[in-house]
Amino acid sequence: MNYLGKNVLVTGADGFIGSWVTEALVKSGANVTALAQYSGMDINGWLDDIPKDILSNVNVVRGDIRDPSFTRRLMKSQEICMHLAALIAIPYSYHAPQSYVDVNITGTLNVLEAARSCEISRVIHTSTSEVYGTAQEIPMNEKHPLHGQSPYSASKIGADMMVEAYARSFDLPAVILRPFNTYGPRQSERALISSVIRQVLDPDCSLINVGDLNPQRDFTFVKDTADAFLSVGLAGGLTYGVPYNGGTGRAVSIAETVDLIIKISGISKPLRRENDRLRPAKSEVLALLSDNSLLKSSTGWSPQTSLEEGIERTIEWWRRKMNSGQIRTNADFIV
Repeated sequence: MNYLGKNVLVTGADGFIGSWVTEALVKSGANVTALAQYSGMDINGWLDDIPKDILSNVNVVRGDIRDPSFTRRLMKSQEICMHLAALIAIPYSYHAPQSYVDVNITGTLNVLEAARSCEISRVIHTSTSEVYGTAQEIPMNEKHPLHGQSPYSASKIGADMMVEAYARSFDLPAVILRPFNTYGPRQSERALISSVIRQVLDPDCSLINVGDLNPQRDFTFVKDTADAFLSVGLAGGLTYGVPYNGGTGRAVSIAETVDLIIKISGISKPLRRENDRLRPAKSEVLALLSDNSLLKSSTGWSPQTSLEEGIERTIEWWRRKMNSGQIRTNADFIV
């Protein structure tokens, strides 16, 4: 994964996974242009959380992939594009599905058109295990049927199909990387592991609010996911327009995950099931478990972080942030 001197564009670099991919690329010697969505608050999302000596080597650009002219200008002089920009919050997709089409499908179309016109050597498009829906067979390989069980997953299926179409129609060197349930430092509280850790550590939370504890997930530590992006970016012999699963091959239930967080943190609190945290009945994905053998054999990548180690590192990050006052506790909101 020697990116020395390579010009790499990362869309969605201000996001959770995007910030880790950006950091890994800089450490690998790449010349990184990081796209952050414009904000009037003069912030760059999670890019502001990476070490300053690394961020100083990043060309941060603010903009929006929904603007095709901007995206084309941004793509000029780039060699590789890691495309992570997307709307990803599943609950919000039930309320504003059109915005997911605009960003995830049309935005991806703009990226592909820009990459095509600028003759980019490779595009790595970010998919999601949510496109599979509930597992019909375990483990799930890349030939598993696709099911849009939420507007979010449907929009990502559409984006994936657009990448496949551009690879087939225009010989665009585009690869689809399909991560499974990534977690770790910098993830927002909308995600299960971050939400539970925050509630466990917050002294003003007397309960841990949860949704359905029965679904099973294949949780992958974010550094391993970032390494998968870098592996796919340079590996030879990949097939363009097809997906590659990036998961651990280990599934655990939400209940087991919550118990593990409580055990590692050393803090026990009662659980309370909240209906607001439940998906619509036909929309819940009951099980996700990856078959990652294709990605392993094609790139040599494999996850290096156990769930126990990853949760421990994530808890440590949350403790540092809360102790430093960078993340407010419930008490800060009490008037």
